[in-house]
Amino acid sequence: MHIAILEDDRHQSEAMAVWMQAAGHEVTAFFDGASFKSAFPEADFDLLVLDWVLPDTEGIEIMEWIRKEQQSTTPVIFITQRDSEEDIVLALQKGADDYMIKPVKPLEMLARLTAIGRRIKSAQESESDLRFGEFVVIPSSRVIEKNGEKLDLTHKEFDLSLFLLKNIGRLLSRSAILENVWGTKPDLNTRTVDTHISRIRNKLDLNPNNGWKLSAIYQHGYRLERLEPQAKGAS
Repeated sequence: MHIAILEDDRHQSEAMAVWMQAAGHEVTAFFDGASFKSAFPEADFDLLVLDWVLPDTEGIEIMEWIRKEQQSTTPVIFITQRDSEEDIVLALQKGADDYMIKPVKPLEMLARLTAIGRRIKSAQESESDLRFGEFVVIPSSRVIEKNGEKLDLTHKEFDLSLFLLKNIGRLLSRSAILENVWGTKPDLNTRTVDTHISRIRNKLDLNPNNGWKLSAIYQHGYRLERLEPQAKGAS
């Protein structure tokens, strides 16, 4: 899994990162809420580890921002010194998936990460494979194959590709794409969609010569179309 750690104690952050990486996880560390919030909308995190007390905000406010403003269901584990029953209950009520009290024990922490990973995998495996022409989407492993070859996509590129393929022929506004793929408010001023659309067009080779057309509709959004094959000899 790709795990984000938001922890201002650099020694603690580095220790947790070492344990996670030794268990095969990818880790990105943040030391304040501002840097985390800047990176989160375009990141592909599978799990978030939050401290409660941060230099510029509180972890509970970050989680509320994740759940409400970003509309993200990315699993969250609190690892903090705050050990009152009220704090634990509040965090779980606000959307945390687990809560650990410092000092954290490495093996217990890794076991909890594994348990959440199993839940994520179980949810993904409940989805059936989907076929769109020469493309096969495998939700359980977040893979898209083209003519049997696996495409090299980031998590967000996978999500965007799947959203486009599920909506072939429909005009999709940038706002709709931001809401459905990024869970971001539609009034956010960003070129994220345009950049990712360009990458998707190239990586999936969506062009008329291959029977696909991914068009930008001025002031409206994008439309993915499946073109009818031309008859041989047609001019």
